[in-house]
Amino acid sequence: MELWLGEHRFDITHRAVVMGILNRTPDSFYDKGSYWGFDDFLAKADRLVADGADFLDVGGVKAGPGEEVGEQEELDRVIPAVEALHARFDIPLSVDTWRASVIEAAIAAGAVVGNDISGFADPDYLPVCAAGGASVVATHIRLGPRVPDPNPVYDDLVADVCAYLAERAARSVAAGIPPERVMVDAGLDLGKTEAQSLELLHRSDALVELGHPVFLSASNKRFLSHLLDREVSEVAHGTDAAHTLGIMLGCRVLRAHDVRASRRVADLCADLLAAA
Repeated sequence: MELWLGEHRFDITHRAVVMGILNRTPDSFYDKGSYWGFDDFLAKADRLVADGADFLDVGGVKAGPGEEVGEQEELDRVIPAVEALHARFDIPLSVDTWRASVIEAAIAAGAVVGNDISGFADPDYLPVCAAGGASVVATHIRLGPRVPDPNPVYDDLVADVCAYLAERAARSVAAGIPPERVMVDAGLDLGKTEAQSLELLHRSDALVELGHPVFLSASNKRFLSHLLDREVSEVAHGTDAAHTLGIMLGCRVLRAHDVRASRRVADLCADLLAAA
């Protein structure tokens, strides 16, 4: 299996690629805006690339509830960042947004991936990505970004998530995006209880059967904090364990805060899978 990101082609038969997270928000659940200053942001990007990131993901609005961020404010946060990263590095750039207008401007600035946690709620999102030759991440979410969902109920959790993602992936391909450019993400912690997120991690192999690269967003998530009874800032080893399990079950894209550790896990797992 291959993953296509812009002009880059990744053989993901055994090797997982690592996406480094770069938040352009002052209120991220994890980093709390620690590199909100633009120079600090660029220094963070330098570290992620040096640590082995295969591509970088820029987000201008956090996924959880918080103060409203309008379209122009999101553009002001994201587009200068993409322009600077595009000038600085020769690796693919992703933008974490559910607005078609933002991903369109980001593609013009050099981004090649639309990472949309809304499940393509904006009807213009997929046509914009197809026209720009961009890859996409189809993410499962029960209600919508920034909408509290404390008591989610499913008829059949794994079957419901897989059916949703199969439909979103098919919609992406129908819009003109090649299957190698369509990733699927179970959306851990997005409209799921801690137990539901853990179950979906354990059933990552079900997503693999959809035939698209599987994107794992487990890094420092709430369900790991709950499982380990630790603060989010203290679950690094839990993230490594989740990444290891996910890779062994077929996940091939790791969304990571700690790129260095994730790169080591991905490379070790690649060696183990190749040897097997």
